Amino acid sequence: MKKTLLIVVIIVAVIIALPVINLIRWSIQTKKPLDIIIVDKTVPTLEREHHKPFSWILTNERYVKKESNTGYSYKKDYYGFFPQRPLRDKKWDRNDYHLADIINLANKNDAIYFTDTYGVFFNDWFRGINKSRKSRKIYGGLNNTDFLLLKEMKDRNKLIIMEYNSFDYPTAEFESVRTQEKLGITFSGWTGKYFSSLDTTGTDFPIWMTAMYRKEYKKPWKFTKPGIVILKEKDIVVLEEGKQLRNPIPRIVTDDASAQKFGVIPSVAFDQWFDIIDPLQNKVISKFRLDTTPLGDTLLVNNSLMNEFPAVIQEPIIQRTYYFSGDFATYDLPFCTARVKGVEKLKGIFFSDKPDDTRRFFWLYYRPLITSIFNDYYTSLKKK
Repeated sequence: MKKTLLIVVIIVAVIIALPVINLIRWSIQTKKPLDIIIVDKTVPTLEREHHKPFSWILTNERYVKKESNTGYSYKKDYYGFFPQRPLRDKKWDRNDYHLADIINLANKNDAIYFTDTYGVFFNDWFRGINKSRKSRKIYGGLNNTDFLLLKEMKDRNKLIIMEYNSFDYPTAEFESVRTQEKLGITFSGWTGKYFSSLDTTGTDFPIWMTAMYRKEYKKPWKFTKPGIVILKEKDIVVLEEGKQLRNPIPRIVTDDASAQKFGVIPSVAFDQWFDIIDPLQNKVISKFRLDTTPLGDTLLVNNSLMNEFPAVIQEPIIQRTYYFSGDFATYDLPFCTARVKGVEKLKGIFFSDKPDDTRRFFWLYYRPLITSIFNDYYTSLKKK
């Protein structure tokens, strides 16, 4: 009996001690001073899930602001939409940079990451409102000041990362076109997303899509299985499991050389929004791949689409400008775990070995990708 009790005590002591040890290991890591501009205009909740994962990585990797030598707060250290407590009062503020700030910001900062510029809309902000149609914008879209800051940062060869939906509505066409030109890419106009169920009775399904479908095809929406919806202005393409798709979840695939360089796995499931671009002269690091049937291939070709298209691209000369063609920086996780070294080894808690487990995207793709990009950049700056 005493032996059993001793074993239990030892096990409990180890369970308690490990987080403390790993917290100490994290705290003694060398800090990496780097000034980073984070832009997130899509913040309809207090969780800030559209840039929180990026701030988590910065904290976990010990990146700090140069002047204060303190870490990045996902609650405060970003430009964009700021919901106020209590959320039920629906009060909000904004933290914007202005034209007069551009040169100083570009000179002072080392990197900029546009994690989400889509914005906050009436139906998202006021829950319970009828979502049968798209609603008006409260705040958001890439604007002239954003473009000018992007330009100044790029002219100074600073690190730039931009994500999905920087070119589509609600960004104005003029800002969209010249931003594409600055990045050296062309946006096709098509965006898409995987849905675990195409049944319109689901609580989170954007039912305004059904009106688009009825208008284009002159028949009712009868899809119920998992699938992918791809949209362009007034056009809509629906790919359903068992008909146009074998496996309905899109995958991000990376060749062996790039997977080794950035430390990512060769194939990972992805269930967020994506857009379809032409990379032109940019280097393609990873691609989206849709597991289509012959019927699905035909449907895509009829709309001038393919079942593979860029997911991550890199400017090939200076190699400090990236575009992520997906909503990569969206993932909700307990921020306290960022201060624990080796937390990713607890995969049984945060994700599984199942290939279609979409939680694997953050831990096995996004996190190592961001870590590799920033560590390489930080090292290059130190060599100067």
